[in-house]
Amino acid sequence: MSTQGKSSRTDKVTTQTVVEMKRSGEKISMLTAYDFTMAGIIDSAGIDVILVGDSASNVMAGFDTTVPMTLNHMIYHTSCVVRAVQRALVIADLPFMTYQVTAKEALINAGRMMKEAGAHAVKLEGGKTITDTVRKIVDAGIPVMGHLGLTPQSIYKFGTYKVRAKDEKEAEQLLKDAKQLEEAGVFSIVLEKIPSELARQVTELVSVPTIGIGAGHYCDGQVLVLHDMLGLNKDFSPRFLRRYADLHEIMKGAVSRYIDDVKSGDFPNEQEQYN
Repeated sequence: MSTQGKSSRTDKVTTQTVVEMKRSGEKISMLTAYDFTMAGIIDSAGIDVILVGDSASNVMAGFDTTVPMTLNHMIYHTSCVVRAVQRALVIADLPFMTYQVTAKEALINAGRMMKEAGAHAVKLEGGKTITDTVRKIVDAGIPVMGHLGLTPQSIYKFGTYKVRAKDEKEAEQLLKDAKQLEEAGVFSIVLEKIPSELARQVTELVSVPTIGIGAGHYCDGQVLVLHDMLGLNKDFSPRFLRRYADLHEIMKGAVSRYIDDVKSGDFPNEQEQYN
C-alpha cells in the first residue's frame, strides 16, 4: 500500500505533536470513530487524530441532532475507541449542557471524560462565552480543542446547518473568538462550515492548528465523519464531503448473498460444519 503523503511519524501522537505539525507545515489528518473495531482500523492506517464526536448521536443512535447525547453516552463510546488505539490522539466531545452551566461543572465533566474514558483531550463548542471555562479546564491539566463556525449543539439557536460567518459582523466575531480561545489555552480549533477565505485568516491569526470540516484547504488539517467518507451513510451529501468508498452497497450486497445462501441451503456447506 502506498504511503505517499502519509505522516512519517510513528511515535504516539500528542497535543504537542499536532502543534509541531502546524509549525512544520505538515497537514493533520483526523476522522471520527465511535467503537473499538472502526477505531482500530483507522488507527492502524495511520490517522493522526481520532475524534469521538457527539455526532454519534446521528450516526450510532439515529437522532436528528447531537443534542440528546449524554456524558455517559460519550464516556462509553470514548472508552471503546481508546481501547483500540495505539498511536492516534483521541479527543472526545463534551456533549450539550455538560459545560455550558458553570466552569466548575465543566471541569468535573471533563475530568470524568479523562479518568473514566481515557480520553487524551476534550472538545468544546463556542467562542468568548466559554473562554473562562476553557481556561479552568486547561489550568487543571486537561487539553482542550475549540470549535467555531457551525456548532451543531446550537442548531436550535441557528435553525439551519447552512454556512456560518458569511456576513462581515459574524466573521469578525469568529476571528476574535479564535484569538480568545488561543489565549485561553486551546491546543487546536475545529472550523466547521465557514468560507475558505475566513478559515485562511483564522489559520494565519492563531499559532495553534486549525482543523477544517467544510472550511476549505487553508486549514492545518481536515476532519470528516468516518461513516460519511466510507459511504456507509447514503442520506448525507454536503458539498465538502468526499466519499472514499461505497461500503453501503458492498455491505448490502454481502448481506443479500448471505440471505440467498441460507435460503438455498448452500450455507453452511460440508467444509463449514463439524463432523
